[in-house]
Amino acid sequence: MSFGEQPAYLRVAGDLRKKIADGSLPPHTRLPSQARIREEYGVSDTVALEARKVLMAEGLVEGRSGSGTYVRERPVPRRIARSGFRPAGGATPFRQEQAEADVRGSWDSSSEQTEADAAVAARLGIEPGERVMRTRYVFREAGRTMMLSTSWEPLALTGRTPVMLPEEGPLGGMGVVERMRAIDVIVDNVAEEVGARPGLADELSALGGVPGHVVIVVQRTYYASGRAVETADVVIPADRYRVAYHLPVR
Repeated sequence: MSFGEQPAYLRVAGDLRKKIADGSLPPHTRLPSQARIREEYGVSDTVALEARKVLMAEGLVEGRSGSGTYVRERPVPRRIARSGFRPAGGATPFRQEQAEADVRGSWDSSSEQTEADAAVAARLGIEPGERVMRTRYVFREAGRTMMLSTSWEPLALTGRTPVMLPEEGPLGGMGVVERMRAIDVIVDNVAEEVGARPGLADELSALGGVPGHVVIVVQRTYYASGRAVETADVVIPADRYRVAYHLPVR
């Protein structure tokens, strides 16, 4: 097999990727060995190894200790609803969606007081070192972790109020808009910035991914009259989910 200007290892990876996509190499099938790739494509061991690394980084194959490299099951991405404000039912769109009987969603959370680092402080418009309430969430679907979220709220705003702990008290779990309204803070805007990056080791461990897997990161900030009242990072595995936005027409 001849190769053009593209590096040989990318050509080999591209051909194997095509075979995975068209079903010639179906899920759970063992990828051709390094020696087989070398022989079939007329390349060196180094090229064969690098081609396998590309497919691993893309999440198309996975290594099994003592067995070899196998094609991964490719999940059909599910939709995760995003909306700036809660619907009439009170809970956030995600909570309503996950409460449906056929979804079997659940979540855990933990809150603690901490100091805002420079990045969080910039997002909240406060000084680094100011006290914030940090809440970490783990969202699950059918028992499998599907999404992680970390939020920060300035204690200068919520401290010593009934909504200081986002998931406790009479308005626990009702969402930022409802909770802030209870202390006479009217949320009137929300901004979300969506990006993608390789998952961090602890994120992939929690989400069931492998090194190199890409995650979607939604950076969300709620505002009241221009003042940031909450900011959060939402981390979602890109191979299993798509983010769907529901935006009002004004």
